[in-house]
Amino acid sequence: MRLNYPVIFPLNQLTYVGEDDSEFFCQIHGRRFNTLSSRYMLPADEEEIRRSELQHKTIQFLFNGKNYVGPIADILEPKEGQERCRVLDLGTGGGFWAIDLADEFPSAEVIGVDLAPIQPREVPANCTFELCDLDQFYLPYPSEHFDVIHARFMHTGIENYPRFLHEIARMLRPGGLVILIEPDTEPIADEKSASHFTRSGQPSGMRGWFTLWENYRRCLRDKGIDVNIPPELSNLVASTGAFDRIVSQEGNIPIGFWPKDPVALSIGQLAWMNYDIMLPAMKPLFLSAGMRDWEARKLIEEAHQDLYYPLVRASSRLHIVHAIKKAKHP
Repeated sequence: MRLNYPVIFPLNQLTYVGEDDSEFFCQIHGRRFNTLSSRYMLPADEEEIRRSELQHKTIQFLFNGKNYVGPIADILEPKEGQERCRVLDLGTGGGFWAIDLADEFPSAEVIGVDLAPIQPREVPANCTFELCDLDQFYLPYPSEHFDVIHARFMHTGIENYPRFLHEIARMLRPGGLVILIEPDTEPIADEKSASHFTRSGQPSGMRGWFTLWENYRRCLRDKGIDVNIPPELSNLVASTGAFDRIVSQEGNIPIGFWPKDPVALSIGQLAWMNYDIMLPAMKPLFLSAGMRDWEARKLIEEAHQDLYYPLVRASSRLHIVHAIKKAKHP
């Protein structure tokens, strides 16, 4: 059982989290949050750990039971005469992806990084967790050190995402793999986006749901977050000039119980549970942005009404990109 793991602060100071981790948490409007970043405004408590697990299982269903896309197995296959492969999981959340990958590739060293120590203390021997605010110009990891870097559900905590991608490129060895997964924050009803309904003037059939996401996007913008990052992922990766074999995919995620296909139905149920937990988790963000308590409650209640009693087929979209870092030329 690992009771201690390192914490990396912006100035590269190193300390350890023991059994008492209270210094890494604070209370904001009745929920527990991390103390390393005020930009990322979703809680770091038991409910959020549960939501992290639901997201992890959703991705597994989407990837046909796998934890990844791209040639991870080839890259992490042990090779005689080469040093141990290293994997970095940025924004690890509850640590589910890092632990699964460590189990699947026991010869690789897997490091999960997050803002709060909400990961299990008992983990595979080749898996460790570190604390670091990833929303900074330089990340405290060596250049060309990792074979695989994985980052998902990260962009809402990163002000300068293009710079973040440059740091990923720096830390990744030539021939290494990056995997990025980001959800679109624009809601979808009956396969039509919020932008479509705005242009057409037609009702969405989910007024409360759409209004909540409009306010969420506004709050993110106020915190310096570019909400248009997810659909631009592949272009942003290409603009670094550091990658080739860039593969971009979209995952359409049903929300609720309307799909007929069994796999899609499972994804829809998991997504529904994820959002059921996420909606009240948004309240501290709304209150911190100046919204009155009754306004935030009304906003969330009306979105919950649309989630519980939908008149249309709700869905969301995941943007998935993987790419290989270019080899060095003499």
